[in-house]
Amino acid sequence: MPKKPKCLKSKMPKIEVKITGKFIPKYQSEQAAGCDLYADVDNTIVLEPGKYCIVPTGVRIELPQGYEAQVRPRSGMAMKHGIGILNAPGTIDADYRGEVKVILFNLGQEPFCIKSGDRIAQLVLNRVVQAEFILVDQLNETKRGSGGFGHTGTQ
Repeated sequence: MPKKPKCLKSKMPKIEVKITGKFIPKYQSEQAAGCDLYADVDNTIVLEPGKYCIVPTGVRIELPQGYEAQVRPRSGMAMKHGIGILNAPGTIDADYRGEVKVILFNLGQEPFCIKSGDRIAQLVLNRVVQAEFILVDQLNETKRGSGGFGHTGTQ
């Protein structure tokens, strides 16, 4: 039986997630919502400004039914280097068993180097509810109606 990785002592609710890979995601604080995902690459990736690339993590997960994992950007990488995730948040469904990969983009001014073991994204787990869509002729009216895209103004 594989050993469970050391984790922070937290009173946060937990679910069991089966995982394979070299770099197991880690929470960096007791109440962190996201755990870090790490690059698992053979050679350094140089992400040029204006470009994007797929970065492997080497991790595969088995989520319990009724859950999803979201791959989200790391705020420090965005602020310091202009690095984000192209399809943020990326969704990992409970029935997906492939490797978790992250599509990073570079909106910064400088090339960004990604080495094996670098923290590149965060993973957040959420419960999932599926909708039962009911076709109707019309929807109930509300005060807001169809107002969107800033219809309430800025003040």
